[in-house]
This record gives sequence, structure tokens and C-alpha cells, in this order.
Amino acid sequence: MSDTVGGMQRAAVIGAGQMGNGIAHVFAVSGHEVTMIDVSADALARGRDTIAKNLERQVKKGALDAEAAGAALARIQTATALDAVGTAQIVVEAATERTDLKFRIFEDLDRLAPEGAILASNTSSISITEIAARTTRPELVIGMHFMNPVPVMQLVEVIRGLATSDATTAQVMALSRALGKTPVEVNDFPGFVANRILMPMINEAIYCVMEGVGTPEAIDTVMKLGMNHPMGPLTLADFIGLDTCLAILEVLHDGLGDPKYRPCPLLRKYVAAGWLGRKSGRGFYQY
Repeated sequence: MSDTVGGMQRAAVIGAGQMGNGIAHVFAVSGHEVTMIDVSADALARGRDTIAKNLERQVKKGALDAEAAGAALARIQTATALDAVGTAQIVVEAATERTDLKFRIFEDLDRLAPEGAILASNTSSISITEIAARTTRPELVIGMHFMNPVPVMQLVEVIRGLATSDATTAQVMALSRALGKTPVEVNDFPGFVANRILMPMINEAIYCVMEGVGTPEAIDTVMKLGMNHPMGPLTLADFIGLDTCLAILEVLHDGLGDPKYRPCPLLRKYVAAGWLGRKSGRGFYQY
């Protein structure tokens, strides 16, 4: 990778789940050396296996040649300790959507990452300003909200915290384009743009189920055929994870104080039952 993107050849990604391994994948395909970090060695092995399968899929589709796919996989290292960020020029945190966890990770990253390294969060709703305040380098903290599945989806929401510098924002916008994505700059409000609009729609669809307006299949069919959505809101909620949907709605409700963001009681009930969607085998649909 050339120095055209602020010299950010070395990246670290925190988290090996579906978002983390997807982010590591796109960095590696774009020529970056990547260290994927997770506390669980099993999660790292699964994440690397997912990347290998997704690269193979891209080769079969003709999006990558076999040599480029092999080179991309070879650029990905794994580690179970956060001090592996010691040589990274950009760190992208993609851990579970929990405020306390993200605050703790950024306190550690601030201590362990090189001076001048950009610290980005893939958070879908938590305040970048609040995350940045846990560090001594708030001007270098930014949001990079990738969409799932990361190798396929074009959008990156680039979220400026209150203290994020113009230079950091410009670098991350340029980096996102170099990753083959379309970055959109947004400001730091609860839910940013994507989830502030998406989650109330999903929540309203869940109210329609709870109130007996229609079955999940009926509601999803109306939105797919009537609104030309590629996926119905309840299928999408299952794909995202109902626990994640609930967490984002709670951030919106707490942060904006508007009752229109109140999570549907049926969503709370499903999460309490462990019906989290696709990842648990059951949500609004069975998998």
C-alpha cells in the first residue's frame, strides 16, 4: 500500500466476530497488513476461517483472482492480547455494542497504540465524543461504522466526535475510499444517520407483530414488494441480532429522550428468552 492514505499501511482490528473479520478482510484485500485481535483464540480461528471462505467466494464470482485472495489472507495475523496494536497506524474497534466495554478498550488502546495512531470505533450508536473522552488523543478518535456484510456493503458512516480533527476526518474518508467503500461524513448524535432511521422502522414492524397487525412474513412481504426493500425489517432484525437492535434503541431512547424510540416490549421479551435471531437459531423466524 502506498503512502497516499496518510501512510496507514498497518491496521489492527479489535474483535473477530462478523463485523471484525469483515473489516479485517477489506483491509487485507486493499493491501494493508492487519492484526485481528480477540480475547478468544476460538473466535480468532472462526474469524480467519470465515475470511478464507469469503475470499474463496469472491474468487468464484470473479471479483478477485486466486493469487490476490491468497496474498490477502497472508496479510492477516491474529493475537489474543491488545498490546498487538503496538505497531498499528489505525485501530478499528469492532467489539460487542456495550458502552462500558468500549470505554475500557479505548482507555487501553490509548495506552498501547503508537502516538499519532488513529483510533476508530465501528460502533453503530455509542457516542464517539464520549469514547474519545476516555483517551488523551480525542482529536484522533473517530467512528467508522461499516455495514454488514462488510466485504459486500458499500457504505461507511464516518462519525466525527466533538474533538475529532479535520485532518483525522480527511484521512479516514480517504482510507475508506481506498478500501473500495463510499464514506459519508456524519456528526455525533445518538444512532448517527443509519440507525436513527432504520431502528424505528424495525421497532414499528415489531409492534405490528405484537399487536397482531400481520405475521412476520406478511410484514416483510409488504416492505419488500411495496417499498422495494431487498430484505424485510424483521428478517433484517434477525440478521443484525435482536440484542443489538435492543441496545441501539436504548441508546436512541436514552440519548434523545423521545418516546418514539421506546423499544417494543415484544423485542425485550425475545431478547430475554434468548431469541436473538439468526445467530441463536431463532428470532422472528426459525433458522
